[in-house]
Order: sequence, then C-alpha cells, then structure tokens
Amino acid sequence: MKISIITVVRNNKKFIESCIRSVIDQTYRDIEYIIVDGASTDGTLGIIDKYRDKISKIISEPDKGHIYAMNKGIGLSSGDVIGFLHSDDFYANDKAIEKIAGAFTENNVDSVYADLIYVRKTDPEAVLRRWHGGGYDPRKIRWGWMPPHPTFFVKKKIYETCGAFDTGFKISTDYENILRLLYKHKISAYYLGEVIVKMRFGGVSNKSLQNILIKSAEDYKACRMYGLGIPTLIMKNMRKLPQFL
Repeated sequence: MKISIITVVRNNKKFIESCIRSVIDQTYRDIEYIIVDGASTDGTLGIIDKYRDKISKIISEPDKGHIYAMNKGIGLSSGDVIGFLHSDDFYANDKAIEKIAGAFTENNVDSVYADLIYVRKTDPEAVLRRWHGGGYDPRKIRWGWMPPHPTFFVKKKIYETCGAFDTGFKISTDYENILRLLYKHKISAYYLGEVIVKMRFGGVSNKSLQNILIKSAEDYKACRMYGLGIPTLIMKNMRKLPQFL
C-alpha cells in the first residue's frame, strides 16, 4: 500500500526541516512524499532542497492559498491512501505511518485516524493539549465530534468520488471535509488509539480574534450544509475543554 503524505508550506523556514525529517525517517518505506510550496521567499526552499533526493515530488509556485495547495497535492498524488502533515507539525515517532498502513490493511476501511497532541511552538516536549480521537461512531458527529484532521488518512478513491477540499472555506475546510466524508457519504473509519502527530500550538484558526470569528461562522456554515445546526456547533466547542486538562 503506497501512502502519499502531502505537506503544504509557504515561508516556514523555522519548522519545515523537522516536518520533513519526521516523514523521511519513517520505518514504513512505501511513502510518496509531496511538498507543495507557495513560492516561499524566506529560505524555506533551500531547506527543502537539502532533502530533494528523499522527497518524491516538489512543486513551488504562487497559488491562491493553502486549500488550493492541498487540492493540488491530491492531484499530484499516486498513493492508495492520502494524509496531510502541515509544515509546523511532525510525526510523534518513526513508526506512525507503519501503524496507519497496518490499520488500513487489517481493518479494510476507507479511512483511519488517531490521536494528536499540541505542543509549545518553541518546545516540542511541552504538551499543552491532548486530542483523543476516540472510537468511531457516526452518531457522535451530530454532537460535535470530529477526529483530529492531521491524523486523518483517507483512500484516494474517496477523494476522487466525494471531492477534495472546498475552496469556499478559508479556515474550516477540514471540518467541512470531515462532515462530507464521514457524515454525508458515511465512509468507513477505524480509530488507531495512540498519538501519531505533534502539532505546534498557535495555528491559523486561533491566532487572532478575527480568525476565531471566521472559523465560528464557517463551522456553522458547514453544519448547515449537512443539516446540522447550532447544538452541533456548541458541542463541538465544548468538546475542546477536556483537551486542556
């Protein structure tokens, strides 16, 4: 089973190297690693170039934003399964993809997800928040549940059938994607109950009050698209509180 891992980046010289190394150091060997760069100007490309012989595909060109870049990555991929690793993030250990591949093989499912921890941006050993995906039950989606999207691996044929990321969203495209695949199309999913991704805290969705408001409005828009409403949105936010304990 070939697994395509896509990293979208623009001007992230500080963290791109740890992201790349966490992919190329994986014990699972049948990985297609794709980096989609949005014409970085800060030295990011120089770091990427150091690992050119270990990266399957590199494209660097101006684009309309990270969602367009993610879709571009899907179009470039040739794997059976697709996962995304953002340039601030890294895999928790070198066996993460081996375990994801095993979960697909052993359970014959359309998607696999796992757990994620948020770490301090400048100290990857300092854990700030823990996001446990929990066992899969599609009924939980109505009550605000969603799996950690950076741990969400999906068979490529699902994207081909159900569509890629909705460019009508600026921030909540991952939530819309989850609702469309798991709630609307009812694809099958398996929960791998361990941490596979470490995410540096302080992403786009919560870096400013404006972005928080945009995300809330887009979350509600996504809910309305699939017949859900304010109770789902309230529970989605309430579910975050135990992650800080």
